[in-house]
Amino acid sequence: MSQPRIYLHDLNPDSDDFLADVKKGLAQQPASVPPKYFYDETGSRLFEAITVLPEYYPTRTEISILNKYAAEIAAQVGTGGLLVEPGGGACAKVHILLQGLQPVAYVPMDISRDHLWAAAEELAAQFPWLEVHAACADFTQPILLPESVPDAFRVAFFPGSSIGNFDPEGAVDFLKLIRDLVGKGGCLLIGVDLKKDKAILEAAYDDAAGVTAEFNLNLLTRMNQELGMDFNRDYWRHKAVYNENLGRIEMHLVAARDQVVHLGGESYAFKEGETIHTENSYKYEIEDFKMLAGKAGFQSTSVWTDDDHLFSVHLYHVE
Repeated sequence: MSQPRIYLHDLNPDSDDFLADVKKGLAQQPASVPPKYFYDETGSRLFEAITVLPEYYPTRTEISILNKYAAEIAAQVGTGGLLVEPGGGACAKVHILLQGLQPVAYVPMDISRDHLWAAAEELAAQFPWLEVHAACADFTQPILLPESVPDAFRVAFFPGSSIGNFDPEGAVDFLKLIRDLVGKGGCLLIGVDLKKDKAILEAAYDDAAGVTAEFNLNLLTRMNQELGMDFNRDYWRHKAVYNENLGRIEMHLVAARDQVVHLGGESYAFKEGETIHTENSYKYEIEDFKMLAGKAGFQSTSVWTDDDHLFSVHLYHVE
């Protein structure tokens, strides 16, 4: 029986970025913190719990699309490529594609080291024929692959509608990084959440069990533990609202009372009702997203959706 072939690469994401980004974000009006900092070990575990909540349709809907169209996707992508998944900390959906794509290697990339490596080891044990290169890296920066990965045409897999965390201009910039990564002849398979009823969207980001609230509030715990801040979580509340004009879910932490928090020698005052903006999740019409991807240099190949038109999976290529 063949043994798992797994290689762990620490590409040294800069921990100082967290401090710098929090200092910059809390000094703004309104305050904000980038959503990539949700995903410490606790945050990653909480997000996995969110994905199976009854209100949270994106994960199960995307999985159903991938299962239904896996053979068609493989036929259009081809076999023998290098499969790269930026943000692939959970390796949760790629197993649907592996038998069809038969990549020469799989490269999951994520900023949450322990979560990534545990998931990659589990996947490698499940697919012992597959060469896995798990890379701890900040994929929102220019994407550099480990030097030891095999040379082959490149396929980027970016599921979960994580592209929605970028504003449209930022999404184009990120997609340009992906285009540069895959190069001429490469392709991108990406999950994109679609515009729909406001009630469905808001319930997905503010579940009855309060798991998403805990996920949001965990950011305060992380800032306390890693940066030495003094947030009192009891003084904050989770809020998620769909901004119909901008086509995005907005997640906020809302101050429940007047307070002052400290970071090093700096202090940050919040009045009751003021917020820290922690995440956007943009929703798209299919044609609008095709235009956005086109600005980044991608050509549309195919789009697959579920019967209820909740979610979409797009395949793009670079000519």
